[in-house]
Amino acid sequence: MATSARTTSARTAVKAIQDIMRKDVGVDGDAQRLSQLCWLFFLKIIDDQDQALEVTEDDYRSPLPEHLQWRSWAKDPEGMTGDTLLEFINQELFPYLKEMPLKGSHPHRAQVVREVFADAFNYMKSGQLLRQVINKVEGIDFNNLADRKHFGDVYEQLLNDLQSAGNAGEYYTPRGVTSFMVDRIDPQPGETLLDTSGGTGGFVTCSIRHMRERYVKTLADEQAMQAALRLIEKKPLPYMLCVTNMLLHGIEDPSFVRRDNTLARPYRDWGVADQVNVILTNPPFGGVEEDGIQDNFPAEFRTRETADLFLALFISLLKPGGRAGVVLPDGTLFGEGVKTRLKKQLLTECNLHTIVRLPNSVFKPYASIGTNLLFFEKGKPTEEIWYYEQPVPDGQKAYSMTRPIRAEHFADCVAWWGGPNRKGRKETEQAWRVPIAQIQERNYNLDLKNPHVAAADHGDPEELLADLQTAEQKAAELRDQLKAILAEALLR
Repeated sequence: MATSARTTSARTAVKAIQDIMRKDVGVDGDAQRLSQLCWLFFLKIIDDQDQALEVTEDDYRSPLPEHLQWRSWAKDPEGMTGDTLLEFINQELFPYLKEMPLKGSHPHRAQVVREVFADAFNYMKSGQLLRQVINKVEGIDFNNLADRKHFGDVYEQLLNDLQSAGNAGEYYTPRGVTSFMVDRIDPQPGETLLDTSGGTGGFVTCSIRHMRERYVKTLADEQAMQAALRLIEKKPLPYMLCVTNMLLHGIEDPSFVRRDNTLARPYRDWGVADQVNVILTNPPFGGVEEDGIQDNFPAEFRTRETADLFLALFISLLKPGGRAGVVLPDGTLFGEGVKTRLKKQLLTECNLHTIVRLPNSVFKPYASIGTNLLFFEKGKPTEEIWYYEQPVPDGQKAYSMTRPIRAEHFADCVAWWGGPNRKGRKETEQAWRVPIAQIQERNYNLDLKNPHVAAADHGDPEELLADLQTAEQKAAELRDQLKAILAEALLR
């Protein structure tokens, strides 16, 4: 089947499942529909993998008891339905999976299942509709590499759609941004790669595709790549979405995805053994961590702002020669106090060679604050920083859900970049260079505007204030006139 036909078939299947779920009174909104779809996909994929492993490994045994395996209760389209099916799922299947014993020939697989279902929930209230959904999922062969790839693509589009599902959008970094960052960092098989705030796994899956397209030529390459992946996510919904995403991208053992709070581990407990070659991440920012988390960090870096705590950790976790691509807010660039000390440490221990300034609309509707892509390497101090201001495409005022940023929008930046060694960079209307001395004179304020763009002239402040007072006085006079007219009308 042609690629486009397979993708269309996958989209059709997923849409049909969502349409069935919309009829169920228990499922409310895109986030719940995706969560419901996710645990069903997960169990089907695990069972498909189990059946393949039973053929290739003599002593392999599924971590699930036989009566709880997908093939036993879900495969038959005329099998359990209605209240019987709901009772089995809610009273037998879910309670067992949440407390699943870690035993068998592959206990790590049992660990993944238990972690995924720790906070999973069956939202559907109709057993008949749930049976219809299960029958649709059963029709997918996740051992078919082509089908799995196209379902992976469709699944990522569903994750993208989560941006409109309230706070769920925080778990997703636009594909155009992750693709550009991965391309610039260029991870390779065997290099340890870490995402400390994995969300739904966008940076890791993008890195997997990047390495498979360029460097993975043998089974040994694939094994080296998978063995070097590291991802941490603390919230249950994105964790479940992430693990399923890994399975859909051909990861046989997603146990490298840890459900944990990266910042809860004391800073001093991260050692040389924890250092990595590559960090690619979009840490949460604009919020604060729970009480006491900041006490895990050295006194000079203590703050409740999550972006600052993560930046301190990134500097420590990179190996000498390691490289990072990180999304950070404008506040990190111009902030003082702890932020100043962090930036001084960053520029002393690392070469912060490039800052790409993104338009404010890139992360809408979830966030509209200014964001930046910081690229740095551990081991040498910064001598100069190149800035690149990423423009909105011609004919477009801003990015949006329907017109998001795409990888091709970064084509001019890629052409300007100067290859792996960043050679031959020149100042342009979008790019400018700032020596470290100028940064130090600014007390490490990295919030430098594009010098090639004239600042908008908003007028003289005193004149603007006078105009505002005149307008307010006129508005007050109009209100008084309106009140008089209304009073006169009421007396008639």
